[in-house]
Amino acid sequence: MKPNRFFDAGSEAKFRSLVEKESTPFLAVDLNTIIKRFELMQKGFPNAAIHFAVKANPHDVVLAKLAELGSNFDVASVQELDKVLALGVDPSRISYGNTIKKEKDIRYSYEKGVRLYCSDSEVDIHNLSRCAPGSEVFVRILVEGAETADWPLSRKFGCQPDLAIDLILMARELGLNASGFSFHVGSQQRDIGAWDAAIAKTKYITDRLAEHGVSISLLNLGGGFPATYNQKMHPFERYAKSINRFLREDFGKKHPRLILEPGRFLVGDAGVLVSEVVLVSRKSRDDVNRWVYTDVGVFGGLIETLGESIKYRVVCDRNGAEEEEVVLAGPTCDSMDIMYQFNKYPLPLSLEVGDKIYWLSTGAYTYTYSSVEFNGFPPLKTFVID
Repeated sequence: MKPNRFFDAGSEAKFRSLVEKESTPFLAVDLNTIIKRFELMQKGFPNAAIHFAVKANPHDVVLAKLAELGSNFDVASVQELDKVLALGVDPSRISYGNTIKKEKDIRYSYEKGVRLYCSDSEVDIHNLSRCAPGSEVFVRILVEGAETADWPLSRKFGCQPDLAIDLILMARELGLNASGFSFHVGSQQRDIGAWDAAIAKTKYITDRLAEHGVSISLLNLGGGFPATYNQKMHPFERYAKSINRFLREDFGKKHPRLILEPGRFLVGDAGVLVSEVVLVSRKSRDDVNRWVYTDVGVFGGLIETLGESIKYRVVCDRNGAEEEEVVLAGPTCDSMDIMYQFNKYPLPLSLEVGDKIYWLSTGAYTYTYSSVEFNGFPPLKTFVID
């Protein structure tokens, strides 16, 4: 039985060594894949500053490699800030992109040297003016189309254009350098048109502000660039080409300074989560579907399968065997711990307890979403292959 191959030859050998000696479940993250993704994004957006969204995978080795490649970083908390600073990253390369932050955390990050912040509310603007005086601020706006993403970010973040304009003007009156806007089209966004509508909205707001004599110099396009899951998607080059065209159509040749905040795109496809079959059963003698229970589940790092939103590619080493669709569930005593019940996955009829199951493109949001000790299960072990 020939095993699946997931990485290039050098990384694959190291990965197989992990599979042989480590108990499951565990996540393996390939640095070579991350390097290639970072270079691909640089090529597609040569004039943009790339701020890796630390929340996607805050492993120290991953962050250190990205820092070495020249990446900037977007943090969502002072804890993430401390992780990045501990690697020797200059605070000028860090943005604080979370719009929901305590006043004391703003003060702490400012004292550490952070001078770039995101906001979407009056209270936060006032806090920034007091605790991070003179800092550069961009306002996050609500955009349409985020609902078409596989992992939508809803209406929790951002504000409508009229309020965004007021916040820019208020921030400037309070002594902040209110330089522009950001948006997020939703995580794992496969509809390129979502960026078109969002960029057009920022152009509308920019023109409105120009009527007040205010010029905009920064545009943060956020993240949303997809990893490779089960659903069909365009190659990254198509995203880059189209988004650059949208910018030219709306802003001409001299568009504002650009920031990108990729997370999933940079690290998602670098990860393979290795699990083991714990149990195979049917709910009745006549049940047409087998239930396959693995030693990793929703609470062990696969929380993005909630609502079956993110559909990972799932394979095992029993290639060529007759297959049947199954329900995939995790090991905990919680009825929510079912990954795929309606979008069923074909797995071999010969599948047995102890067989390995590989969850592909799991380098993003598995390591961080894993629970601390639910049902006594430890956090997801993570190994970085370099």
